Amino acid sequence: MRILVVEDEPLLAEALAEALRAESYAVDVAPDGSTASELMAVNEYDAVVLDWTIPPPTGLELLRDWRGQGIATPVLMLTGHSGLDDRVGGLDSGADDYLIKPFSMAELLARTRSLLRRRSKELKTDLAADDLVMDRAGREVTVAGTAVDLSPKEFALLEYLLHRVGDVVTRSEIADHVWDDSFDSFSNVIDVTIHRLRKKIDGDRAERLLHTVKGVGYVLKPSRAPGP
Repeated sequence: MRILVVEDEPLLAEALAEALRAESYAVDVAPDGSTASELMAVNEYDAVVLDWTIPPPTGLELLRDWRGQGIATPVLMLTGHSGLDDRVGGLDSGADDYLIKPFSMAELLARTRSLLRRRSKELKTDLAADDLVMDRAGREVTVAGTAVDLSPKEFALLEYLLHRVGDVVTRSEIADHVWDDSFDSFSNVIDVTIHRLRKKIDGDRAERLLHTVKGVGYVLKPSRAPGP
């Protein structure tokens, strides 16, 4: 999952990005409205954490513009405004949820998870393919009942593949949803991460879940099948 954080306070922006990345999300950070607008135009985000009072365009102006363009990405609005009229104004402008500063990071993470679950009925707490099961809330993965230790990026990659079980996904799609804006498209980091993930979920089994589709990308099959 890829999230855009729009926050002009450097320390808060850094803390938000760090907390979200610790949850295996890919995170881009924009310090102002114009940067956020540019990033939204070229990337596909699963959610946005948007501060109300950023340098122009403001969070509210940005949100109205996105909704006017038909961009339906879930938005969690952050603000120091606690008045009822302000909250109503934010929600009426298209915000999906509202969090008043100061807030706990645990609450922000919970609100973000809630937005992502609401975004698609397919975003379940438990994801599975054959004997592989991911407990998203508990951040645990098992294969045939045995726990598998994954790095944060391996976990994020597997989560994305589980949401797309049976679909062939390209490297570009993986980069857009699992890595952030600093990703080097000329690096082999995706291939290396795929290789490590395959070793952990398939090992030496003759029948595999994770397959390479030569010249196209990768597919996580719903049941194990022979592979090269």
